[in-house]
Amino acid sequence: MATFTWPAAGDSLRVIGLISGTSADGIDAVLAEVSRRGDGIGVRTLATFSRAYTAAERDRVLMLCRPDAPLDAVCAANFDLAEWFAGAALSVLRAAGANPDDCDLIASHGQTIWHIPGHSTLQIGAGAVIAERTGLPVVSNFRARDMAAGGGGAPLVSYVDYLLFRDGRLGRAAQNLGGIGNVTWIPAGAAPDDVISFDTGPANMLIDGMAQLMFAQPFDNDGAIAAGGQVDEQLLTQLLADPYYAQGPPKTTGREKYGVAFAEDIIRRWGPRVAPADLVATATMLTVRTVARAYRSFLPGIDEIILSGGGVHNATLVAALGEALAPVPVSTTAAFGVDPDFKEAIAFAVLGAETAWGAPGNLPSATGAHRRVILGDLTPP
Repeated sequence: MATFTWPAAGDSLRVIGLISGTSADGIDAVLAEVSRRGDGIGVRTLATFSRAYTAAERDRVLMLCRPDAPLDAVCAANFDLAEWFAGAALSVLRAAGANPDDCDLIASHGQTIWHIPGHSTLQIGAGAVIAERTGLPVVSNFRARDMAAGGGGAPLVSYVDYLLFRDGRLGRAAQNLGGIGNVTWIPAGAAPDDVISFDTGPANMLIDGMAQLMFAQPFDNDGAIAAGGQVDEQLLTQLLADPYYAQGPPKTTGREKYGVAFAEDIIRRWGPRVAPADLVATATMLTVRTVARAYRSFLPGIDEIILSGGGVHNATLVAALGEALAPVPVSTTAAFGVDPDFKEAIAFAVLGAETAWGAPGNLPSATGAHRRVILGDLTPP
């Protein structure tokens, strides 16, 4: 039997990055060439692909993200979602005009269905199935090793933010607007231990929940619903009283706290007197205020803010963020050659390369881990 060896350190690797984020709206796939550049990383995107979930598939995924999810459903989805991930990997290869022989490995984040801060985490999408369907080696289950080392398992993208956006003169905040908002603060000329990173709170998650429950829409397209509503300051004040926002970093949160059940509770208690569009407007402003509050409380001297994630397409959200964060300039990762819709898939491609090279991929200053560790489970082809 032939012996498989992981790529040697120093090589340039072609890696497929796969992720389904906390918004649970589909799988993002990217084929990227990842190379070392001094003490940084070079990334060249070769192709991208998105596999949107059908309404039934999304409902299935979101059902798994509840504490009463049946164990048999979780077990079946672990393999079924892996089939979807494998299909997305093969599709991004086709988009690049490539085949599996043109790729070195797959880095799959999987789908988070539950996260217990400080204790444990669960991402599904079995790496063995992806490896078997594609014939490629797979790195998966990235978050567990950081948690085993005493970390929160998130945010892991912080290390990639550090590698891509560090600047000798400018202090930068890389803000992702996915289901959950997370920020990486990279001081000018930062060393890895200088980076601060944490989840700011819900970004699109609560907005999406409101849009689904009250308007039968998967999300607030371009922020149009929020733009037609008014922020209810009384409700917003109550939401901002959540102790999570005052808690110092490192910290992480997710759907188990701000998911559909959270949106349902707000609608049940406030829906009788607050118009639906006003609830969406208030959820949108919660994202804005929590991001701005986090910056004021924990991140000194920001010279530039770089946005990524699906929230960059919500014009109402982005405009309100710009006003709240002025006069600090706000741009997106597109200005740095990184597609904001695929930044997290690109990030896991980089983390997969680091694992293949035998290099650690976490930042203890971001996750709270006791030490830097090599991330992920390795599944040979």
